[in-house]
Amino acid sequence: MQRFKDRPLIEQCDFRREAIQDELHRTGFGLVGLAAVVGRGGLLQPLSSGTYRVTQRMLDDLRAAVRGEHASNLGAFLAKQLASEANAPAFIVDPVAVDEWPPRARLSGSAELPRQCLSHALNTKAVAKRFAREQSRRYEDLRLIVGHLGSGVSISAHEHGKMVDVNNSREEGPFSAERAGSVPAMMLVDLCYSSKYTRREVENRLFREGGMYSYLSTRDLVEVEKRIAAGDLKAALVWEAMIYQIAKDIGAMAAVLKGRVDAVLITGGMAHSDQLVKSLGASVDWIASIHVYPGENELQALVEGALRVLRGEEAARDYEPDAVGLQSCPPTL
Repeated sequence: MQRFKDRPLIEQCDFRREAIQDELHRTGFGLVGLAAVVGRGGLLQPLSSGTYRVTQRMLDDLRAAVRGEHASNLGAFLAKQLASEANAPAFIVDPVAVDEWPPRARLSGSAELPRQCLSHALNTKAVAKRFAREQSRRYEDLRLIVGHLGSGVSISAHEHGKMVDVNNSREEGPFSAERAGSVPAMMLVDLCYSSKYTRREVENRLFREGGMYSYLSTRDLVEVEKRIAAGDLKAALVWEAMIYQIAKDIGAMAAVLKGRVDAVLITGGMAHSDQLVKSLGASVDWIASIHVYPGENELQALVEGALRVLRGEEAARDYEPDAVGLQSCPPTL
């Protein structure tokens, strides 16, 4: 991927499609007979949760990167191209731009800086619905807190079948393996005007080289656990601080739900760590019972979203952001 360094993300599309086709050919699995092709949804305009048909308007917004560049922006293009070969419909499911916030959640404290809803909606929604099925209840009847703990951390509150608040892990909330999360605002202003870093370098320090990496020069949780076991006090402090921040945001979402919480669901790659889950549980198990779903689960969530449409359980949506009635937000860093 080095040849694409510092080039527009869209230029990777052919390379990635060919890699998928090569893998399909290698395994002897052809495109003929597919019922649908589904891809990740990217940084689109705010829209409601659901399974969406890939349309030209969607592709135009993703090509223009109207809300920023992200690898997930390629998902709709790849789905459309492969679906055309298979003569099948192309979908995306619960893109990162899913926005179901009430108006009060959008105010940040500065009229020029509205909060914007970008999150791990795909896995978060899928895990919430999976828990509801396991409990033989409707997702719409549950009040849940879902913690997606991956390269970024999204802590969300769910009520009446909607994700009514969530931290945008690109710029707020707990720090993670590589993202800084919320940082002191005035110190960030000073850093930006220090002439020490370019805009891109500041972005990297917040989004790719922040969090645990900025303190320990590693994103590998297993390595950090080994350092702690070997007596590394700095690694132990950073680990404790990350869990502390995650627990604080879970508590904040309990306040969003007025303390009436049916369950706390923990998912994402970091949920594979028994030590992390145990430590986190010790801080938040007073809120509600904790249920753990390790891993990103996003491929399964894509399949489930497409199947709900193919089985007639829900209707496919068209990408019409103006009809959603949500406030448009400025691009992120």
